[in-house]
Amino acid sequence: MSETLGLALGCLMAMVLFLYTFWPENAFASQRQKTRLDYLEERKEQLYENLRDLNFEYRAGKYPEEDFLAQRTQLENETAQLLSEMEYLQQHT
Repeated sequence: MSETLGLALGCLMAMVLFLYTFWPENAFASQRQKTRLDYLEERKEQLYENLRDLNFEYRAGKYPEEDFLAQRTQLENETAQLLSEMEYLQQHT
């Protein structure tokens, strides 16, 4: 009987360790909801990265000047609108 009891306790311990190791964390409950300001901050970083990439590719000769200027103007305008909205939200929060 002690051999059976040892085997049962070993299996039980193995199951407990398996569950402990692979039990999913409740990550969704611990995350906070993103605000509009959080979203805008992420978008700002994307726009800055796009501007850096555009400048790099233009200097590498991958864009004609007129296309570069049009793209840069569009990205700068979008960034300016975004920064304006961020400033408004920060003042009214």
